[in-house]
Amino acid sequence: MAPLTVSSRLLFFLSPILFLISTQSLAQPPDFRSYSCFNEKGNYTTNSTYQTNLNTLLSSLSSPSNNGNGYGFYNSSYGENADEVHAIALCRGDVMGDTCRGCLSNSTQKLTQLCPNQKEAFGFYDECMLRYANRSVYGAMEAAPAFWLWNPQNVSSSDVDGFFQELRRLLEDLSGQAAANGSLRKFAVGTATAPNFQTIYGLAQCTPDLAEQACSDCLVGALEDIPKCCEGKQGGRVVNPSCNVRYEISRFYDPTTVPPLPSSSTSTGGSKSNRSRTVIIIVVPIVVSVALIVIFFCICLRVKRTEKKLETRKLLPGGDDTDEIGSAESLQFDFATIRVSTDDFSEANKLGQGGFGSVYRGRLLNGKDIAVKRLSANSGQGDLEFKNEVLLVAKLQHRNLVRLLGFCLEGSERLLVYEFVPNASLDHIIFDPTKRAQLDWVRRYKIIVGTARGLLYLHKDSRLRIIHRDLKASNILIDAEMNPKISDFGMAKLFVLDQTQGNTSRIVGT
Repeated sequence: MAPLTVSSRLLFFLSPILFLISTQSLAQPPDFRSYSCFNEKGNYTTNSTYQTNLNTLLSSLSSPSNNGNGYGFYNSSYGENADEVHAIALCRGDVMGDTCRGCLSNSTQKLTQLCPNQKEAFGFYDECMLRYANRSVYGAMEAAPAFWLWNPQNVSSSDVDGFFQELRRLLEDLSGQAAANGSLRKFAVGTATAPNFQTIYGLAQCTPDLAEQACSDCLVGALEDIPKCCEGKQGGRVVNPSCNVRYEISRFYDPTTVPPLPSSSTSTGGSKSNRSRTVIIIVVPIVVSVALIVIFFCICLRVKRTEKKLETRKLLPGGDDTDEIGSAESLQFDFATIRVSTDDFSEANKLGQGGFGSVYRGRLLNGKDIAVKRLSANSGQGDLEFKNEVLLVAKLQHRNLVRLLGFCLEGSERLLVYEFVPNASLDHIIFDPTKRAQLDWVRRYKIIVGTARGLLYLHKDSRLRIIHRDLKASNILIDAEMNPKISDFGMAKLFVLDQTQGNTSRIVGT
């Protein structure tokens, strides 16, 4: 690769003046922290079709109408054949809204100025990063070029070993959380306490297009660079196109905009055992006094649940199916829980409108994203279709079928809770001029084969023989890795295992 305009790993041993001090800033810096122009990847001609496509694509990234995946990640392509341009942009996990878009706007202007006529480039600010290329970069883990930045202040010589032991433990824990943190935001922050009671703030982040293993591999490589770049320093970071890690002794992220993460047994560092003892001393007397109250509420909830099941049996004719739903009690959600997760079924969380009702996006208290299908009272999918979808989908297990997480039957409310699939349905991609550019023939073939595998499983390989009867682009969901997942089994029909033909007495489907 040709020499970089600013310092990268190859220039690590040059003067530290070339690297900016990695501390919290109050305003967006006028220049990138670092950037790279890939001269060997080829150049484009001024005023060419490629430059027009590049400018069009970059302007769309920071557009107010472009929400990316809703969590600061943007992926898009524009153009065709040799003039096709691909771009990925990512904001730090705690940076939201106008701040994120402002950072991306600065990035699109700055990178084209610093890398004029280069077809591929990469640069980053504290709050965001941007890369573009004349090749698809979505889902590809790329750990080079890697940039090292550090705080010039040294850790006290008497505390170096303990400081970096706690730092290593913290960053490894955050890397594991980020890699496993779903496909929307692979981001984690946390703190540890050094032996001198100094707080260490840490961050780990991947671009959400990476699979869990690829994200983990990228962060492991970045962690291996921390001792090389930042040994003995109070702060430092390693940044590459696919992931980054950072630590400081001052807080450099906004904790109020960071989503809650699963609790970690290693997040409190050296003072963990002392804090645990304090918590135990306080909690034990409280537990003794609260135990009776908890038992009382459990009894009340059990009685209430029994009443709900009796009410459900009155609403649903056909005792056998009702008993089967009742036996799946572990899949049943409380209506209040779903209402809170969807912000009372707000329009802002509405994903779409189907023939039987609306679909909403929700987030449970544990941070898990869900899609909630709320059947309308006049939908035509009454008790029969609802039971059909619950009983069928709950028994199906295949990577190309959308996964049912649970259901809710409460009064007249009938809700189905599915896994959230970030790229919506196939028709949203096919009929969107911008998103359609993502569907090269490799991805189209992958979607076709995945859909066929899902149908083969339904028709032949599952415990039940099922005919979907309403297969269309809007019922094929696309996950973050562009894998298809067949959804909506309200019209499905069950056949016996050796049956090869059948007749239906009513018209179904679209």
